[in-house]
Amino acid sequence: MSYVFAERVSYMESSAIREILKVTEQPEVISFAGGLPAPELFPLAEIRESYGQVLGAGDPSVLQYSTTEGFLPLRVNIAANMKKKGIEVGPGNILLTNGSQQGLDLLTKLFINPGDFIIVEDPTYLGALQTFRSYQARFVTVPTDSEGIDLEALKFAIKQYHPKMIYLTPTFKNPTGVTFSTRRRQEIASLLSQYNIPLIEDDAYGELHYSGSSLPPIKSFDQQERGIYLGTFSKTVAPGLRLGWVVASEEMVAKLVLAKQGTDLHTGTILQRATHYYLENFDVQKHLDALRSEYKSRRDLMLAEMRTNFPSQIHWTEPEGGMFVWVTLPDPLDSVNLLRQAVEAKVAYVPGVPFYANGGGNNTLRLNFSNSSPAQIKEGIERLGRIFTIQ
Repeated sequence: MSYVFAERVSYMESSAIREILKVTEQPEVISFAGGLPAPELFPLAEIRESYGQVLGAGDPSVLQYSTTEGFLPLRVNIAANMKKKGIEVGPGNILLTNGSQQGLDLLTKLFINPGDFIIVEDPTYLGALQTFRSYQARFVTVPTDSEGIDLEALKFAIKQYHPKMIYLTPTFKNPTGVTFSTRRRQEIASLLSQYNIPLIEDDAYGELHYSGSSLPPIKSFDQQERGIYLGTFSKTVAPGLRLGWVVASEEMVAKLVLAKQGTDLHTGTILQRATHYYLENFDVQKHLDALRSEYKSRRDLMLAEMRTNFPSQIHWTEPEGGMFVWVTLPDPLDSVNLLRQAVEAKVAYVPGVPFYANGGGNNTLRLNFSNSSPAQIKEGIERLGRIFTIQ
């Protein structure tokens, strides 16, 4: 049977990451492909106890429908943590979502008509591009330097294209690991006020810093409430929870509530209650410290192995946090073509091409260091080194 789909369906693309993950399900493949946390570091016992306590309390409302905005005590907890980051908000400024990816989808639904422009970094997060394309957006790409997005290029893009919104990942950016400087964050916040444009600030990796402390979010400098902040528990607790949040003005949250009601009514009640119990009753800071320590060790090992095994013509980022190293191969090497050889050698990565909204990046690739064991990192980088050396 042939179906007549809506026009937007033709803009929906399969995620390259998900397709690669099908290959990496083979146990013998060393995968640097997915943006996966280390499963052995999940707080499994604590989450199990949290669900047990919530279910064992005898309150049947944990299995009932709930408010679209989300469980109030959990929003209070998140608001308190936002204030520690310099974002002065209350629970009325927070909407709980099924992962921050749902926040992206709801915001795009609210802002974007077919043909509207969105400003993005070049390269940027693949999952965001996938969402934006499904709503038939057009992209204006702006390059980045060592401090973040190029301010002059950003100003030019705003004046030239009059975008409906800007999407940035300023901290330990996926895919490159680059972090915006504090000065650049302040300048971006000033631009938002000047041009009256909403900014989506995706901060999935902000807690995963391996030296010093977190930089203040762009939204902490936002005086006109043009900034919209996306947070998630996927990288700090567990991605399988599928729990994230949006921080925005109360006016914006009210619109997001309407959009979410038409999507799924609300995020799972028991999930929210159990997550709140976990945050209130366990040493979350100790867990974060353990993550940072282990991921730093794995990052350092991957970088050291790359220096030993990769040819000198290959360059890469050395991120201060997050989960990724961004690799640039010498022209004319193509990371998509080389991936076939890598998979044959039982090692996988993500080619850089899908992270570029308007094409390019054929000689780039992303490596994830958080999910593989030290032994796998050593062996996997050695395998990649052999492939890159013979080109």
